[in-house]
Amino acid sequence: MNKKFCLDLTKDDILSWCASKGFPKFRADQILKWLSQGVTETAEMTNLPLNIRNELEEDFSFGSMRVVEKYVSAIDGTTKFVYSLCDGNIIETVVMRYKTGLSVCISSQAGCKMGCTFCASAHAGFGRSLTSGEMLGQVILSQRHMNEKIRTVVVMGIGEPFDNYDNLWGFINTITSPDGINMGARHITVSTCGLIPKIKDFTERKSQINLAISLHAPNDELRKELMPVPAHYPLKELIGACREYVKVTGRRITFEYSLFDEVNDTIACADELAALLKGMNCHVNLIAANEFAGSPYKRCRKKRIEVFRKALEQRGINATLRREMGSDIMAACGQLRRGIEQGEE
Repeated sequence: MNKKFCLDLTKDDILSWCASKGFPKFRADQILKWLSQGVTETAEMTNLPLNIRNELEEDFSFGSMRVVEKYVSAIDGTTKFVYSLCDGNIIETVVMRYKTGLSVCISSQAGCKMGCTFCASAHAGFGRSLTSGEMLGQVILSQRHMNEKIRTVVVMGIGEPFDNYDNLWGFINTITSPDGINMGARHITVSTCGLIPKIKDFTERKSQINLAISLHAPNDELRKELMPVPAHYPLKELIGACREYVKVTGRRITFEYSLFDEVNDTIACADELAALLKGMNCHVNLIAANEFAGSPYKRCRKKRIEVFRKALEQRGINATLRREMGSDIMAACGQLRRGIEQGEE
């Protein structure tokens, strides 16, 4: 029988466990405090008696999530952690430094099933979805390695968060809990490629979590070429769900749009995109797409990016070019995992 990962334990889980063992309630508080600090080795839980530490080791999995590689960008200090999980799957986590402090981009799955043709993750295969504790672990373990508090979290790494919906919300509930990190909801962003049923549920929850949509195309035909699985949901329905989200929550929505040279970066595409988003409280985050071996797409040229951005702004759409970080350490999601699993340099 597989043991439950220690970071998947909620406060109620720990309280129940202590009660079942006859340990006093204050021991649960001590255990929870250690875990919320990213301590996943019982030997470091120095205020717990040896018998309690032994019982914890007997019943739960400790130390099974660990850093196997760490890369630091010489350009901007961006740090990429490669984590090994209990079953040998590996995931990537990227920590970036901004004026406002550290931001971490975490993975929600080991691999991805969405099959986007421009994404390195899709070509590396799918392992499994992560538990809520493994998502949390990327935040608190990275924070511990950085020796500095992480201010914001973006669920935009490997995987489709809405394809792992229950664990995503388990992670959100834990990280925003006053008993743990107590991170404000507005400091968390979740990115989805557009799974409409989950967007509707997300809307109904009326959360203050920020929502981003990976769009990348202004029409169904091009989106089907770039994003075959998400394209099962027509753009008309997707944008309708996004408009409803803005209406219900009063929150601005972000659309991620990766630009590929002479594919989706034309003025005609800018016209279509502006018409699609007209009147919505939104922001378009333009991305200079990354290239990887075997990709059929080329990185968009800077001049074309600027022309595209200006075209959107002239049509009333707020758009900015996302700052590129950690290019020398393959900080884009999926690039490094793909290389490691395929034995590439």
